[in-house]
Amino acid sequence: MINKITTSDVRKKFSNIINRVAFGDESFVLTRRGEPIAAIVSLKELTLLQEIEDQIDIEDAWKAKQETGEPVPWDELKKEL
Repeated sequence: MINKITTSDVRKKFSNIINRVAFGDESFVLTRRGEPIAAIVSLKELTLLQEIEDQIDIEDAWKAKQETGEPVPWDELKKEL
């Protein structure tokens, strides 16, 4: 479950929020002036997000490897970027 909390409330309740994230599997979206600016998630959730991102990168690399055509030299690509 994702909870919304203002940055000023997080300052007041920091240790409680951290305990709820670490031990209660809760997540928090921090807001400032009503706008979401950051999130506090458990290490387990962060690890899962990183694994998903790595899997997407691997799939993209395999797709790129299977593309036909001439390879682009690194120096040309670097100039273009």
